[in-house]
Amino acid sequence: MIFEVNRSDFHQTQLVKNPSPALGEGQVRLVVERFAVTANNISYALSGEMLGYWGFFPSTDPWGRVPVMGFGRVTESTNPDIAVDSRYFGFFPMANEVVIAASKSGIGFNDVGAHREPHAAVYTSFTNVTDTIPDAHTGNLYLLLRGLFMTSWLVDDYLGDNGFHDATSTIVTSASSKTSIALAQRLQSRGHHAVGLTSAGNVSFVESLGYYDQILSYDDIESLDSARLSGVVDMAGNAKVLGRIHQHFSDSLRFSIQVGATHWEETEPGGELPGPTPEFFFAPSQIAKRNQDGGPAEAAARIDTDLLIFFAGTSAWLTVEESSGVAATEPIYRELLEGRTDPAIGHIIATAN
Repeated sequence: MIFEVNRSDFHQTQLVKNPSPALGEGQVRLVVERFAVTANNISYALSGEMLGYWGFFPSTDPWGRVPVMGFGRVTESTNPDIAVDSRYFGFFPMANEVVIAASKSGIGFNDVGAHREPHAAVYTSFTNVTDTIPDAHTGNLYLLLRGLFMTSWLVDDYLGDNGFHDATSTIVTSASSKTSIALAQRLQSRGHHAVGLTSAGNVSFVESLGYYDQILSYDDIESLDSARLSGVVDMAGNAKVLGRIHQHFSDSLRFSIQVGATHWEETEPGGELPGPTPEFFFAPSQIAKRNQDGGPAEAAARIDTDLLIFFAGTSAWLTVEESSGVAATEPIYRELLEGRTDPAIGHIIATAN
């Protein structure tokens, strides 16, 4: 089965039968063993047309397949470089199996299907994890957090490269989201002041994390010190909230980066804003820079070292809930779409083979 979303109305979903075509030369068939469903997937849907996420696993209009971080096991291969029963981490559809045109790489393989040509290598690579995930719990954390942690790591890396554009404080919207939490942890590790903005109902949870220096509800934005040189990393995608931040800080705002869209229904542009022009953060550009500066192996090693540190802190706040079968995706997806998910819960779907 495959879970699909109407690209024009994210509230409409469907389950369709997954075809099992015969493999062509160089292709592999993978059982999607399990995948994570997070707020990031809503952001993928929202920016699907702009950033090409719908092209990862094409479907028939108006339906689209939202990519998720998952583990897949090779069950059939016509590629001499990819063995049956080997296991890979990467982007998969919300499905129980997938066929991929594969080309071996240093760490696994790349999807080289014609429909993947426009996509950055970071999105087309599958990492061999056959012998590297020590237990199921670590595997679940890997699925839930590695992708979003990489985004946060790269945002922090970008800001560090640019001296935070002289800002001494960074405001992070949707502070309870896991991507924001990961960013706050990175900012704390370098001693940079971080302000978390969240809904009133999530303030206590965000306070319990211990990563932010200051935590406010969205109602209290105007209580921030507007004279302090600050920047904003917008994970919420709420145009009204971002507009209030720009209006409040004006020329004291040194950067405005848009990463996610957890408040996806309130993303309509709010007109010209004072201060810096908001810029969308494109993670592949920063990883390409980091790879060029020190090489892919060095960048991957740094990210994985920092990821394990982040993993260690999640035991205090993260509970993993596992559901069975692709059909279990729908209620979880809807919770995320409607903003009803407990930020302390991480959702894993184990597919029925």
